[in-house]
Amino acid sequence: MTSSEDVYRVQTATVLAENWGRLTRYEFDLKTSKGEWERQVREIYDHGDGVACLLYDETYETVLLIRQFRLPSAITGGETHPLEVPAGILEGNNPERCMIRELEEETGYKVNSLDQHQAIYMSPGSFSERIHLFTGSYNQQDRSSKGGGNPDEGEDIEIVHLHFGEALGMIDTGTISDAKTIILLQQFAIKNRMR
Repeated sequence: MTSSEDVYRVQTATVLAENWGRLTRYEFDLKTSKGEWERQVREIYDHGDGVACLLYDETYETVLLIRQFRLPSAITGGETHPLEVPAGILEGNNPERCMIRELEEETGYKVNSLDQHQAIYMSPGSFSERIHLFTGSYNQQDRSSKGGGNPDEGEDIEIVHLHFGEALGMIDTGTISDAKTIILLQQFAIKNRMR
């Protein structure tokens, strides 16, 4: 097994910004496929790992998605309030417990257990974040609170129930463009042979 020292060696790590997350500039030596060492520089953004969950209501064949303002999407010409699965920042907590808490806070639905899937890197060239993916079930009639997110964190979340087929079709039209949401919808469709 190859150790990281045989592949790359960090020379310097300089923190450029540390607000909501940390932006660090790394200067490192990388061993190329020719066996030569090459100096490279990269900036990596880290705000910790996250969680995301697709909830499915078997009775109505719906999925629960949310809308909230997303500045990066808005300033690059995308949706100001994109459709996405509920998600949150792990902040060192157990992924499943964190996801259950985020679901109740954002959607108002209490979920007792979830199916955990893989943890994925959304953009491994620039971000260190891994997102732990989950699926679970809910019933539209069993909402325990208003949801809407945490106003102290600037959250103002709209809850959206969509028929699963409609949500899946929104990937093709570009209406759903959030990667974690696309992955979870497609994975659910494949696993359950749905369209």
